[in-house]
Amino acid sequence: MLKITDSEFSALTSFIQSNYGVDLRKKRALIEGRLGNYIPGLGFASYMEYLEFAKKDPTGEEIITLLNRLTTNHTYFMRERDHFDFYGGTILPWIDRELRTRDLRVWCAGCSTGQEPYTLAVLTLEYLGQSAAGWEHTILSSDISDKALDAARQGLYPKSDLAEMPPEWVKKYFKPYDENRYSVTEKLKASLAFRRFNLLDRFTFRQPFQAIFCRNVMIYFDIPTKNTLINKFYDALLPGGYLLIGHSESLSSCTHSFKYVMPSVYRK
Repeated sequence: MLKITDSEFSALTSFIQSNYGVDLRKKRALIEGRLGNYIPGLGFASYMEYLEFAKKDPTGEEIITLLNRLTTNHTYFMRERDHFDFYGGTILPWIDRELRTRDLRVWCAGCSTGQEPYTLAVLTLEYLGQSAAGWEHTILSSDISDKALDAARQGLYPKSDLAEMPPEWVKKYFKPYDENRYSVTEKLKASLAFRRFNLLDRFTFRQPFQAIFCRNVMIYFDIPTKNTLINKFYDALLPGGYLLIGHSESLSSCTHSFKYVMPSVYRK
């Protein structure tokens, strides 16, 4: 395994933090574990040589690959289930009965390979039932990784990813692809709009969201970046709108105007 020098570690972590807000200054072992064999496999003799190659890649794909290798965690359907129970039991009824709008505006920020937004789409369709045709219920699903978004668009998942999903929903919204994988139905795919988006970029959304899911993404951000992003989320929400973050995350270190609802759930 290729070891990283102090100067290489500083250069790599500084580049990623300044350009993508991801703080890896305490992740030396993770960096070596995820890149130590990958970099020599590409034919590079050092981390610095590889970093320069990634920075000069005209397609931008190698930087995305680098970010994926250093930040991607395993996800699955119904992960942190209480959030989905809250979405189906509180957020959707609020949108339906109190806002009296048939325009659902929900954003899954950092959607990875799609398990989270597809779960939200299932819950939305289950709640709306036969009235779904009269609603605009497309869920915006964004990620910085084109590779992750391509996997999400394909909608092909191992059986293990569906273990927490109720069997009747699996039967209704998924179809067997082979012995070990399921594919999402076209109806479910049509409920999502996938976009490549860097959360550090300026938000230019035309209308405010009713709910934003940004779970297990900010664990990699330093406090100033996280603080800026939280307040951007606040401005992007409708009054009364909800922000849901990961169970291992907290807003305690941030200056913001959100009201605490329950662990990892906040309201504007």
